[in-house]
Amino acid sequence: QVQLVESGGGSVQAGGSLKLSCAASGDISTSCRMGWYRQAPGKERELVSSSSSSWTTSYADSVKGRFTISQDNAKNTLYLQMNSLKTEDTAVYTCAAEFPRAGTCRNFPRKNYWGQGTQVTVVS
Repeated sequence: QVQLVESGGGSVQAGGSLKLSCAASGDISTSCRMGWYRQAPGKERELVSSSSSSWTTSYADSVKGRFTISQDNAKNTLYLQMNSLKTEDTAVYTCAAEFPRAGTCRNFPRKNYWGQGTQVTVVS
């Protein structure tokens, strides 16, 4: 069982920056993929950014060029640097991790873990 704990959320003015952290209780260097999701009120949860075990990163079109995902395996921590924040970025941001089943990321479903989420509010 892997626990994920997010931090770094808060309220910021439009145009500002926040850096989210996700501390994992397990060795994230063995994960298949880690990512950040967000859910705004009345909207479906969406994948904001992810980072795979092959160091491939992806971003939602709405955050490309503004958000950067990174991870520090020594600290077992995933980050999301958010710059040029917009009011539409307001949401609960949740960290997620996929770990291999039976020793390989090729087996599905993987072991999926979720954090509790952290609120990000961008005000104009």
